[in-house]
Amino acid sequence: MGTDSEAIVIRRYGGPGVLQLEPVKVPLPAPGELLVRQHAASVNFHDIYVRSGSYRTLELPGIPGLEAVATVEAVGEGVTDFAVGDRIAYIARNYGSYARHRVINGALAVPVPAGLDHGMAAAWFLKGLTAQALVDEVEPVRPGMSVLVQAAGGGVGQLVARMARRKGGFVIGTAGSPEKAAIALAAGCHEVILYREEDVASRVMALTNGEGVGAAYDAVGADTFEGSLASLSIKGHLVHYGQASGPIPAFDLSRLGSRSAKVSRPFLWPYISTRDALLGAARKLFAAMEARELPLTLGGRYALADAAQAHRALETRAAGPFVLDC
Repeated sequence: MGTDSEAIVIRRYGGPGVLQLEPVKVPLPAPGELLVRQHAASVNFHDIYVRSGSYRTLELPGIPGLEAVATVEAVGEGVTDFAVGDRIAYIARNYGSYARHRVINGALAVPVPAGLDHGMAAAWFLKGLTAQALVDEVEPVRPGMSVLVQAAGGGVGQLVARMARRKGGFVIGTAGSPEKAAIALAAGCHEVILYREEDVASRVMALTNGEGVGAAYDAVGADTFEGSLASLSIKGHLVHYGQASGPIPAFDLSRLGSRSAKVSRPFLWPYISTRDALLGAARKLFAAMEARELPLTLGGRYALADAAQAHRALETRAAGPFVLDC
């Protein structure tokens, strides 16, 4: 027994064309699991790395996608937190969200408030939890602290900027175009540097009276790493949490010594590794979303069958985020 459904299946690594919609059979939920009918799945840069083979973390053939919003259709034995008809969001490290139906571990699911749109909740769940972890735990932003947010017009960058400003930080963002600069300013940056036209570190030092920033939050990687490093203050922290432009080259750790600086490479998972931590982070994020305290928009919605189009849009740096309507 099981449910006949459809999903995007990757059978080989490559360009967006390898994302193909296929029929799949979804089993009944085992103990501790939920069978869900999906509404919207988020499209992330991580999905592109998986599809291209940059990340070999999905066994092929496999269904990509980390997060979605769905409604519970069946409950496995032992699940007490949810009932049929409940709307949930989840992030699943074993992938599988590019699908109409799927089975998930009930411990991954969190309730979604009724006032939030399917697509908005799906598009911003992973990004929002990531931004919260960065400014609350990885390098907590304090009132009066100067911070640099690379690619502040991007998905997570917007949230880092807004959250840092709400915590009292002086937020300097970077952007690659006037259009992205406008997004970064709307997201809460006090100043925005057009990194293709200006030297980022020099401008940061000018804006901070030569002190530099206490934290540089950088998801771009190779193209921005040196600028972020040169922008740090004494005891500053370069938070390298992504590599949209490619991995950073090897560098000599002794370079950090002159400023007693540090570099870290955080991932979200350790910050939501317990059930209580996950629920607490989700409640905080969804409350901020409901209160319209975050700069949330959607760049586009695509049918599940059009996942390749969504990937192409994201790869061209079009203003996202994007979701698949399942």
